[in-house]
Amino acid sequence: RIYFIDRKIAAGAYPNVSTLAKEYEAGTATICRDIEFMRYRLDAPIEFSRKHNGYYYTEKTYRLPARFASSQDMMALGMAKTLLNLYRNTPIYESARQLLDNITAPLASEAAGKDGNKTGPWYEKRIAAPIFASYPVAEETWNTILTGLREDRVLSFEYQSTWQGAFEKRRVRPYQLLFDTGGWYLYAWAEERGGTRMFALARIRNITLTTDKFRLPVHYDYSAHTGGSYFGIYAEEKKEHFRIAVFGYYALWTKERLWADDQEIEETPGGIILSFTGSQYYKVLEWVLAKGAWAVPLKPARLVKDWTWNIKRMMNLRNLPLWRYWTPRPE
Repeated sequence: RIYFIDRKIAAGAYPNVSTLAKEYEAGTATICRDIEFMRYRLDAPIEFSRKHNGYYYTEKTYRLPARFASSQDMMALGMAKTLLNLYRNTPIYESARQLLDNITAPLASEAAGKDGNKTGPWYEKRIAAPIFASYPVAEETWNTILTGLREDRVLSFEYQSTWQGAFEKRRVRPYQLLFDTGGWYLYAWAEERGGTRMFALARIRNITLTTDKFRLPVHYDYSAHTGGSYFGIYAEEKKEHFRIAVFGYYALWTKERLWADDQEIEETPGGIILSFTGSQYYKVLEWVLAKGAWAVPLKPARLVKDWTWNIKRMMNLRNLPLWRYWTPRPE
């Protein structure tokens, strides 16, 4: 009913108590209480026009906030607040937390009224999103990138692409901001490289917004280049077919998840064989190595070769002095 009144006033129809009551089929006393509630409890800028014999908003763009949803919807939003822990080190965290706190305030009040304390709704301590390793993002970097995305403007910054490497100047056309396992990345067209690249925000410094504009291409979305697999944000141009044998606990863990659009699961006496196509080769290699002895690549041939090299390298590290742990891999 309150939203009905809000819509009528915002439409500039100058409704009065009688017309609202008649149209909504409610009593005039009920409508009067609603308007008083909107004015004094919700701070709605409602005034009465004697000229038009009806109510109007003194702020023409004002609308009621979307806080009067169902209790179930608000509970869903409250539960979503736990996911904000994933973004704790980014500039959006505090603003998003305050916004959700304001929207779900009625739930907190209800909980305090029931048990006489201010511990908050029951789900705040019973549903959790554990924090994983992440890095903070400089607010200046964040805001400058957002402006570049919004206005399609070229960005200029210094970037460190390798361990102990020097910072190098970059000019990029920002396409998308991506979040992946604790880190934010800028997916952009690198003018010096003549192609799309991924830039970790933690490695960017001295960022500036240029006056140069660019036209966003039709197929700019990074997901169009992953080849239909879901192994994070990094991808190559080449699409390949993968077959990976997975054993023991990780067989069940792998079977439960969707790794690609066309994945197939073949059960074996010791586990499963996961088959799919995708263009995220190095992320798949990283995934297989992370499973230790419980995953063995079968295809493609270069995945088998790279996995074998890494296994042998790890075995040999035990006999090397610390300063020799890392040497470039021969091609």
